[in-house]
Amino acid sequence: MQHDTLSDALSSINNAARQDKTHAKVSPTSNLIKNVLLKLQEEEYIGVFELIEDGKGGKFKVEVESAVNKCEPIKPNFYVGSDEYTKWAKRYLPAQGFGKIIVTTPEGVLTHDEAVEENVGGKLLGYVY
Repeated sequence: MQHDTLSDALSSINNAARQDKTHAKVSPTSNLIKNVLLKLQEEEYIGVFELIEDGKGGKFKVEVESAVNKCEPIKPNFYVGSDEYTKWAKRYLPAQGFGKIIVTTPEGVLTHDEAVEENVGGKLLGYVY
C-alpha cells in the first residue's frame, strides 16, 4: 500500500537515475505529481513525460536525464517563510547555486529561487541536484 505518492514518484526517478536507466515509471498519478514533473522538466532534470491510462490511477512514463544526481522528498514537509529558503537550501543542497528545492506555494509549484523572487512562503516537497 502506498501512502505518499509524491515520495514514491521522486524515489522512482532517483532509482532510475542511479541505475542509468532512461525512463522511470511513476504511479499512481496526481495533479501535484504532474506539477512537480513539469517543474523538473522546466529545470531540465527530466525530459518528456507521458500519461499512460491503465484504469488503476494511471502512470507517468518519465524520461530521466543524466543531470539527475539525487532526487529526494523532504520529510516532514516543513512550512517555510519567504525569507527562510537560504537556510533550507544550505541543509539539503550540496552547494550554493547547485540544485533546486521544490516548493508548493499559493502561486503553485515553484523552485525555491522562484519563490524567493515572488516573495512567497510555502511547503517543502523535495529537492533535486
